[in-house]
Amino acid sequence: MEATHNRSRAWLRRHTAELRLALRMTASGLLAYALAELLGLAQGYWAVFTAVIVVQASVGGSLKAGIDRLLGTLGGAFYGALVGLIIPHAEPFSRGATLAVAVAPLALLAAMRASFRIAPVTAIIVLLSTSGGEAGPFAAAVARVSEIGLGCIVGLGVSLLVLPARAHGLVAKTASRNLALIAEVLSASSARLAGAADRRRLAALNDRLRGALRQLEAIGREAQRERRSRLSGAPDPEPLVRGLRRLRADLVVIALASEPLTQASLAALGAPLAAAIAGVAEALRRIGASLAAASELPSIDATLATLAAYAAAMDQFRASPLALDLPAAETERIFALSFALAQLRGDLSDIALRAAAFAGRTPTAA
Repeated sequence: MEATHNRSRAWLRRHTAELRLALRMTASGLLAYALAELLGLAQGYWAVFTAVIVVQASVGGSLKAGIDRLLGTLGGAFYGALVGLIIPHAEPFSRGATLAVAVAPLALLAAMRASFRIAPVTAIIVLLSTSGGEAGPFAAAVARVSEIGLGCIVGLGVSLLVLPARAHGLVAKTASRNLALIAEVLSASSARLAGAADRRRLAALNDRLRGALRQLEAIGREAQRERRSRLSGAPDPEPLVRGLRRLRADLVVIALASEPLTQASLAALGAPLAAAIAGVAEALRRIGASLAAASELPSIDATLATLAAYAAAMDQFRASPLALDLPAAETERIFALSFALAQLRGDLSDIALRAAAFAGRTPTAA
């Protein structure tokens, strides 16, 4: 019983964000339904659909979803009504021609501006719905905008008032996952250099990292939207996102150069190289954990020392006869790795400062 209880609590902790989102969506749908019934809306289910759709994982995401849906509905409804008033469409052939005139420009607008994706659908509903045929296209447009507008207001209100999730916190957690993935890629690259990991695993990790970085960029945009709307006074996430992009660029060079080294190269550089990469990976994991927990950022001085030790070993390697005897391809990879690690040293210091600024903290001293 105790074990089951502990597992349940652990599951709840892992899925707190998802449970809060489910609660907000449920509350939004129920409130929209109650208001639609109270106001006597003929097709109140559109308000319920919209209220549930608008509620997103963060306030910034809900704001964008609400604005996009409202803009698309306004454009589609009133343009569809205008076309319906100008072009008679009582017969099937004329109705098809009216649809073409209404949908074609809205479809082009939706292709150019994602925020108008709902516009062509709304125009079709206005022209073909039963209510549009009975009351006329303009009345149908007004009804549709009223229903969608109510759903948008309810969805945004619930997002702001019921267990609100600010995008700032989601940025921190997603950035933490990115840092953990970068650390995994570095560890896999180090193992690959020693001949202990395959290229497919490294490629799979890089694919996951690309997806995680895209997700971070999207959430970062939501956080910026909250800032612009004065819904949040949290720090700008863009410097943190830029820092992670630079780390990702360093990984590209490291991954490309990560082919098994010869025994001679490993004897000269293997230990300091492995220590440097392991130190950076561990530092990134600790920075990510601190960022997610909003705790004090760790010192990276020890990691910087391992990178300096590798740089010193590389200087000795350059001056040794061994560097002249290596195959040209391996020499190129070693120098590419050294360049990437030098870049990584600066970018590690930068990401520590960016993470500290985003979390409102400063890195601890050594």
